[in-house]
Amino acid sequence: MEYRLGVLGGMGPQATNTFYQFVIDRTDARSDQEHVNALILSDSQMPDRTEAILGSDGERDTVFRRLLADARMLEGAGCTVIAVPCNTSHFFLDRVQEQISIPILHMIRETARELAAQGKRRPGVLGTDGTIQTGLYQKEFAAVGIQAVVPSPQAQAQVMSLIYEDVKAGRDGDPQKFSAIHRDLEAQGCDCGVLACTELSVFASQHHLPPFYTDAMAVLAERAVLACHKPLRTIFIK
Repeated sequence: MEYRLGVLGGMGPQATNTFYQFVIDRTDARSDQEHVNALILSDSQMPDRTEAILGSDGERDTVFRRLLADARMLEGAGCTVIAVPCNTSHFFLDRVQEQISIPILHMIRETARELAAQGKRRPGVLGTDGTIQTGLYQKEFAAVGIQAVVPSPQAQAQVMSLIYEDVKAGRDGDPQKFSAIHRDLEAQGCDCGVLACTELSVFASQHHLPPFYTDAMAVLAERAVLACHKPLRTIFIK
């Protein structure tokens, strides 16, 4: 059987680019032919997920229907598994999964399992207002016995600024903003932090972060490699 990864991306485009690089980096390949077969759909016209989640039923339905159309396109193109490198979009993905026959890798559930395996108990979750306010991580973490902590309102404002005003705007990101966020998590007694927004994954790829942080998109990349029956590069096996 030929396995093919479908990447439902464009949310944002740079995060999709970083995700594919994560997949390449984590595949133990020594030739082109040993890498993951992938089809990348970068739907940059997807409406903003946070605005939709915090908006009307109609706005939420518009995003759901577009995600479903994209997933069906990948399914129809012969993909055997789908990865969506956008945390906030996971608000819609269980509904999308009900309508297609190939599996969608659930980045948040996989991250919850990863932290549980590491013995973590109090992670701080750094994500968009949509991700935080809908409790996406809090729910999945609670299911595996982990108490998720969210930033204070002041720190959350810094998270959103880093995501929207820096990375989505094409900037590298302000390390001072991240330092303030990190201090907030430490003050709340967190034993680790989760990069729960793919723009923060982009930030982390450009700035050195301590091992305190687990990158949800990196976890997704590892699961995508394994789902396509390729070996993980040893350096990335935890």
